[in-house]
Formats: sequence, structure tokens, C-alpha cells
Amino acid sequence: MNGMNEFRAGWVIVALVMLFVVGCENTAGNNGRLEPVATNANEPPVKEQPIDPASMEQRIVVGFSQLGSESDWRKANSRSIQEAAKEAGIRLLFENAEQSQEKQFEAIRGFIDKKVDVIAVSPVIESGWEPILQEAKLAGIPIILADRAVKVSDPSLYVTTIGSDFFEEGRKAGKYLLDKLRNEPGPIGIVELQGTAGSSPTIERGSGFRDIIGERGDLVIQRAEPADFTVEQGRETMRAFLQEMGSDIRVLFAHNDDMAIGAIEAIEEYGLRPGEDIVIISVDGTRKAFELMVEGKINCIVECNPLLGPILMQAVREIMEGRTLPKRIVPQESVFTEGVAEKEAANRQY
Repeated sequence: MNGMNEFRAGWVIVALVMLFVVGCENTAGNNGRLEPVATNANEPPVKEQPIDPASMEQRIVVGFSQLGSESDWRKANSRSIQEAAKEAGIRLLFENAEQSQEKQFEAIRGFIDKKVDVIAVSPVIESGWEPILQEAKLAGIPIILADRAVKVSDPSLYVTTIGSDFFEEGRKAGKYLLDKLRNEPGPIGIVELQGTAGSSPTIERGSGFRDIIGERGDLVIQRAEPADFTVEQGRETMRAFLQEMGSDIRVLFAHNDDMAIGAIEAIEEYGLRPGEDIVIISVDGTRKAFELMVEGKINCIVECNPLLGPILMQAVREIMEGRTLPKRIVPQESVFTEGVAEKEAANRQY
């Protein structure tokens, strides 16, 4: 009898082991992954909830040092970058340097401390960047220059520059002037409202403009002064030009729309007609400038596109994927004159 009981007990143990093995097999899917098992034959399996990628802490992080908010162009540029980062799912650390190179250096060191993936910067001026870019390179963080360039002895300190060809913008302004005044005898007096002293647009736009108007010896630049890309400085500097030279001024070349807008106010205060007594050429292409061109107060606008955000964020993704970028990326831009002003004004996004 004891033998029979032992025999039956042995079979119970075997049966329990077999049930355990079958149960384990039923909970294993492909490649041994565990699958959810129903606790009741009438209930469906419990499924795992998908993970929201936006909640993961693996997003690309970009530190961006903007040089300021001195103009409508710059504000549109900042909005474009912020919106493009959001659209791309990239975390953007945005710092406004308020026209201070020292603040830009502080921002970049802060980005290095935070171990961001990429640093982008719109430099206030061209010079003085080598040491801080070296710091970023030693930290293994790639640098993208946005809008403006820098002068360094080692080009490997940055990956690429995204922005307009300022020298070509100056040449476009010069070509328009040669055509506009081709039948007008000289000498023809020109004044120039430059941007921030030492900045790449100021240097290159001025050089490109002179490269072209030099073909005509009777086109004379009487005065050229920095006006910091602002309406207020454009107005004050133009007032000073008019007090000194008055109606001898035939042409104004303004390095951006905001300075041109300020200068127009000064010209009208003086009693001259902007766009008629003084030919006005500007750079940027803001809606306000196009509205003034519709009124006949600006003769030519050389476009400088501020909407660099999508290009910048695409460049960031290319870098993170290990791809090689060209050293210079230039957006497509145009030249606009009075004939298309009304139509184009409605198309402006800034």
C-alpha cells in the first residue's frame, strides 16, 4: 500500500512539473520575449502602452547664442529658429546676448557645462572667437555659425556657416545703382549707413558695394558710418549726414531695412523726398520696407533671408547622424525693385 501511494505521489509531481513547463512556454513569444498572458479565458491579453518619444530624455539638445534683438529681421530670425526646433522635436536652449560678445562667450561656456549636443551662434563681430571655439572643440561639441561668420586661423573649429553671402548682397546693391543712374552724369554723392562695426555683414556688404561702383569713377562715397542696424541710429546718423552735406547727397545705401526706415524719417524732416531726391537702397526685405517701397520711398531692396531655422535644425540632425556638411550653406535670395513691391509686400512673413 505504501508503494502504491508513493507511485501516485510521483505522478502528481510529474504532472505539476509538466504544467509549469507548458505555462512557461505559453508566456514566451518570439526569441524568448515574454508576452502578456490572460488571467481569464474570457479576457483579452493586457497590452503594453506605447512610450511617447517626447517624454524620453534622449532628445537632441542645442544651445543657441543669438546676438540680439536689434531689428525686425533679427526678431524674425529668432522666431524661425525657435519654431523650427519645436517642429523638429529638438530641445533648444536660447540665450540673447544683447549685442555683447562677452555675453556670447558666457552663454557658450554655459552650454559646454550643460553638455549640449550642438552649439549654434550668431556672432556679434567677426574677431576674437578662436579661444572660445577651442573650448567647445576640446569638449567635443560641434559649432554651427548662423547668419554671421567669424575669422579664425583654424576652420575646423566650426562645422559650417549657414547664412547669406553678404559680399554678394553688396554687389547686388552696387549693380542696381549702376543701372539706376546709368544716364545721370556725375559726380554723384553717396552716403552709407553701416551696421555694427566689425560685424561680417558690415564688412562684406561694404566691400561688395565698392567692388561694383568702382567701375564708375564719378560715384563718390562721401560718408560711411556705423548705425548699429537700428531705426534710432539710422535716423540720428542720417540727420548728421544731411546737416553736413544736405542736397549733395544723391544716394543712400543702408545695410539693413531698420536703418533705412530711420533715415527716411530724417530725410523727410529735412524737406527732401526719399526715393526721388535721394535714391535709397536697403538690405533685408521686411514687410515695413516693402510698404515704404510701395509708397516710392525705397527704390531697391536686396533680400537677406532671416528664416534660417529649418536649415539650421536639418544641419543639427545631419551632424548627429555623422554626416559631412559643406563649409558654407547659402539660402536662395532675390533683389526687389518698385515694380514688384505691392505684390511682394503681401508675401512677406516678417
